[in-house]
Amino acid sequence: MTLIIGRRAALAAASCAAAAIPSRRTRAADRQIIRIGVLTDLSGPNSNGTGEGSITATRLATEDFMRAHPDIAVEVLSADYQSKPDVAQSIGRDWFDRQGVDFISNVNNSSAALAIATLVREKDKAAVFTTPASSDLTGKACSPNHVHWTYDTYSLGSCTGKALVAEGGDSWFFIAADYTFGKLLAADTARAVTSVGGKILGQVSHPFPETTDFSTFLLQAQASGAKVIGLANSGENTVNCVKQAAEFGIAKRGQKVAALLLTIPDVHGIGLATAQGLLLTEAWYWDLNERTRAFARRYAPRMNGKMPNMLQAGDYSAITHTLKAMQAMGLTQAKASGKALIAQMKAMPVEDEAYGKGSIRADGRVMNPMYLFQVKAPEESHYPWDYYRLVRTVSAEDAFRPLNEGHCPLVAG
Repeated sequence: MTLIIGRRAALAAASCAAAAIPSRRTRAADRQIIRIGVLTDLSGPNSNGTGEGSITATRLATEDFMRAHPDIAVEVLSADYQSKPDVAQSIGRDWFDRQGVDFISNVNNSSAALAIATLVREKDKAAVFTTPASSDLTGKACSPNHVHWTYDTYSLGSCTGKALVAEGGDSWFFIAADYTFGKLLAADTARAVTSVGGKILGQVSHPFPETTDFSTFLLQAQASGAKVIGLANSGENTVNCVKQAAEFGIAKRGQKVAALLLTIPDVHGIGLATAQGLLLTEAWYWDLNERTRAFARRYAPRMNGKMPNMLQAGDYSAITHTLKAMQAMGLTQAKASGKALIAQMKAMPVEDEAYGKGSIRADGRVMNPMYLFQVKAPEESHYPWDYYRLVRTVSAEDAFRPLNEGHCPLVAG
């Protein structure tokens, strides 16, 4: 049975999360305090790829920072906003007005992220978006009060779309989640597909987050005759689509299924026997190199052996950089103005144990490489969570939208 709670209950839960944190003031009155609000999905379709894993990654970053700066205490508040923009904004407003939160992170729903972007600009606070995908966050909706980490719909569509067209998948039909993220992911992928000679045969949208049976949508896609069925959704929605497409034998009839946003917990849920051969784009993979493996070894024991995905590693990276920026500029100034904090973050090079080195553009886009992977067959996997084969590394400059094409008001010209 699913328990649906209203806005008042969600706010109460957020307050309880704050109250559950032992006050560091009582133990060390001379320590300065930073409060982070993690708005995430703890019960919905994206909870497996964000949720508790994102909170865990955030706590890892705060612990590392406090070891280096014992004079500063960092407290983490968290709340489930039920994938509803109005609930997200209400919790955020309460956090800023009553709970002393200094900045908000995560927000794994594009509509909710756009609502929080409006709130932080209104209050001159800061938001560090690590999990929403909308490319509008660094385009027409860019702001001096937020940055966008990890990935976006442009990079996903560009890397996966162009790769599949090159393999002969030159006609597409999209199944998209019916909200900002799904519409943008389908549109950005369509742009990439047509830019290299492909064509779009159609699109159908499904309600979010309620849909679990995708048979009607898959049959429409199958009937289109498109060589590629693009899944412009995420989390459990994508997992269910891939599983049901396999049950219908869509791939056996010659059509490819492109999961445009799929991360390693989703692949784990699908299973290699069904997911094998899928091409997907991620910004990070736990088994990519020694640095990523070292981070995964720290994270996995806290999550019962579950490896982090690009979003959870992005939480660690983003929180690390934000805390460094606050310390560098001084906490009084950082707390006084979110705009000033974001400016400091843009002025500093990004470097952390999960993602390595990067930078933040004027539009708030964090620049990191993207990777095209293919899911391994069961016999190719030699140890737990050994799921990906690297196909191609795409530089940040090639993966993300050119700075002068996003129509961001912060970009001159």
